[in-house]
Amino acid sequence: MPLDYEKKGHVAYFTIRNGSVNPMTPSLHKQMYQTMLDFLADEEVRVGIMTGAGERAFSAGDDIKTQYTSYRTPAEEMSAHLWSRHRVEEEDPTTFAWSRDVLALERFKPIIGAVRGYCLGQGMIYLLHLTDIRVASDEAMLGFPEIAYGMGGAGGSSRLSRHLPHVVAMEMLLTGDPMPAADALRYNLVNHVVPGPDVMAKAEEIAARIARHPPLAVRIEMEAYYRSMDQSKLDALAFTKHLYRMQRMAHGSGSEKVGRFLYKKDAAD
Repeated sequence: MPLDYEKKGHVAYFTIRNGSVNPMTPSLHKQMYQTMLDFLADEEVRVGIMTGAGERAFSAGDDIKTQYTSYRTPAEEMSAHLWSRHRVEEEDPTTFAWSRDVLALERFKPIIGAVRGYCLGQGMIYLLHLTDIRVASDEAMLGFPEIAYGMGGAGGSSRLSRHLPHVVAMEMLLTGDPMPAADALRYNLVNHVVPGPDVMAKAEEIAARIARHPPLAVRIEMEAYYRSMDQSKLDALAFTKHLYRMQRMAHGSGSEKVGRFLYKKDAAD
């Protein structure tokens, strides 16, 4: 299988394993969707780590050799795009549509990206959509080369303007040149840059720091954060307050617990 999915304690590992540069194929997208459903539903799993096997690439993007070879005519391709059959026809050639399903999932459980080597195209889109904290090796390169092949649109599908300043995003998209890890750190596209052999250890350290917290609190924090991006100030305040109160009621006497936590912390200090 092109995607390994493994659980160790409270941490789930997504490992793209599909050759030397881990290109993405229809079967990988379908498997990503199915494993993501399992990840989100498993209450024992509190955080995920997503990476690519080997040292050469997180993923070099979609394997374009397999992406468009199944259509006999442009009309057939257009029909497949507008009337997707991938959920009901296992042999439907539009199985790249599974990638759209992956990106449309509501996800309020954190995933840490662990990047070595190249992270390009669809691999980069998955990194931006499916990870919340990112660790990159010092030799990592991130970008969207599609424009060189006459395939624009990565700026919209990645919502890159939410991750980078306008002029930086435009340079990445319009030149097609990958961004070195040092620049990605400079522009806050990744959280940490470390030597290649240390990438997974750093990701696991962060995962452990997240997993120690109550899962409900992590879920509420993520949902409040992501949903408020598209809300007005007043709507965001009201929505967050509702989530916070529901969380308090679910925990019972929340104020007493907070008080005991602060007392113990002060005593320890």
